[in-house]
Amino acid sequence: MSKSLRLSEKWFRRGLWVVALVFASFLIGLGGTVVGDLPQVEHQRTLDDFIDKAAAEPLRAAVKEAGRAGQQAQRDLAQAELKLQAASQASENARETFANWVATRRATQQPDQDVELIARTKALDGLKARVDAEQQKVDAQRQIALDARQAQEREQQKLGVLERDAQKLMDADYRRVELRVFGYRLALTLPLLAIAGWLFVKKRKGTYWPFVWGFIFFALFAFFVELVPYLPSYGGYVRYIVGIVVTVLVGRYAIVALNRYLARQKLAEAQPDQVRREELSYDTALARLAKSVCPGCERPVDLKNTAIDFCPHCGIGLFDHCRTCDTRKSAFSRFCHGCGTGAAAA
Repeated sequence: MSKSLRLSEKWFRRGLWVVALVFASFLIGLGGTVVGDLPQVEHQRTLDDFIDKAAAEPLRAAVKEAGRAGQQAQRDLAQAELKLQAASQASENARETFANWVATRRATQQPDQDVELIARTKALDGLKARVDAEQQKVDAQRQIALDARQAQEREQQKLGVLERDAQKLMDADYRRVELRVFGYRLALTLPLLAIAGWLFVKKRKGTYWPFVWGFIFFALFAFFVELVPYLPSYGGYVRYIVGIVVTVLVGRYAIVALNRYLARQKLAEAQPDQVRREELSYDTALARLAKSVCPGCERPVDLKNTAIDFCPHCGIGLFDHCRTCDTRKSAFSRFCHGCGTGAAAA
């Protein structure tokens, strides 16, 4: 159809489409803001709102206390291990010195050193006793740390049972909230979609068609972006059912529209040539001819064949001759392109 429009009219139409898109963008922005604020009408509840607080609070306190005890036991264990390491190193060094001294005594065979031998042996026994004492402290600290860790784990398991039960309740409440928010979206979106459908059927070719199409774009965006992704799944049943319903509704409308169109075409093709020509608008006729289809029945016609003056499908006249200059011209032209004579005179 663009080939049949004046140059200024083409640009005006393009500008009006820009108006439609800008109008739709503002509506989409407003709608997105409204829809984005919908969840705020519902109170956001947390896990603490569903857990048994009377049972959970002592367990949480016990877990924290066991955690603190475990941390203190780990710090004490680290100190005890350092002391054990120092005692073991001292004992090892003393044993090495004693071994060297015994080797020297055997080489010199000095019996007067027997007293010193006894003293050194006692000193080694003392160091060994110190190592054993430090080892016992380390073992005791390890036991304390283990007891604290196991106590924390026991209390955490009990708390975990309460939290799992609370999580189930919170999930159920979340699904209810989600359904309510979806209901708000549905209540907001469906009227928009219904209005858009009515505007498409009744007003899309009216004077204010840019605003009509802008609203239609906005309604479609609201449906497919703000509503469809938030459909409850229930294993996919809801989305498939909604898809089937929408497809059936759109398909039914398309089938009814096609049957009506075919009925109108059949009725129009039964009318005389002149009546059919008068019912066709000039721009519509030129747009169809530009697509190499018959303006009357919209079936393909070889318009480049100069032997064809009438549509072979419906019989409407496509070409005639100017009565002034006898030039072959389109039967829908308002003026003869050969001499400029008006169609009424031609």
